Amino acid sequence: MKNKIKVAPSILAADFSKIYDEVKKVEKANADAIHIDIMDGHFVPNISIGPQMVAAINRSTDLFLDVHLMIYNPFDYIEKFVEVGADLITFHFEATEDVEDTINYIKKCGKKVGLAFNPETSFSLATKYLEKLDLVLFMSVHPGFGRQKFIPSVLEKIELAKNLKKDLKLDFDIQVDGGIDIVTASRCINKGANFLVAGTYLFSQKDMIESVKKLKNC
Repeated sequence: MKNKIKVAPSILAADFSKIYDEVKKVEKANADAIHIDIMDGHFVPNISIGPQMVAAINRSTDLFLDVHLMIYNPFDYIEKFVEVGADLITFHFEATEDVEDTINYIKKCGKKVGLAFNPETSFSLATKYLEKLDLVLFMSVHPGFGRQKFIPSVLEKIELAKNLKKDLKLDFDIQVDGGIDIVTASRCINKGANFLVAGTYLFSQKDMIESVKKLKNC
């Protein structure tokens, strides 16, 4: 049986002057979640949004909120994002020395947890955490900016994650974020990804409904 492919438009690519309308557009497109990138200007060289905007998005929709923390010391911010409605909190392996404590605390707060990896980071370092994860996120661009080209070397990591998931009989989503369009989505799915994050591609389309459908059917 073919795995269901999930799609999460990245709200960072939306028009923030009409954020309510943009959220409703995502809803109507039958997306599975809204992906929300939180950047601190330190872990990545850009600054995005904070808990107040996540709260505003949460008030606008019942969609699953996929909150991606691109920040140092993510443990210190978990409670804030739990309080404003995050359903899944993903943090970066590279951003903390307290990986296990952070995973455990997110779980303790009753939320799903994901662990993200930059393009240069070896996925083999994640093996001991896989049993506790709901999601593994592979960045297929360098985090912090949109409109970057997809980095093909991530495909090997996706395949490794798929094989480990099967061998260890685990159940976690394999998410890919960065440079996702019809072509790169198909390549990721063929290697084992089942959760696609797309920002620029989806929000630049005239018909997001059809574009989300195409990604799910790659």
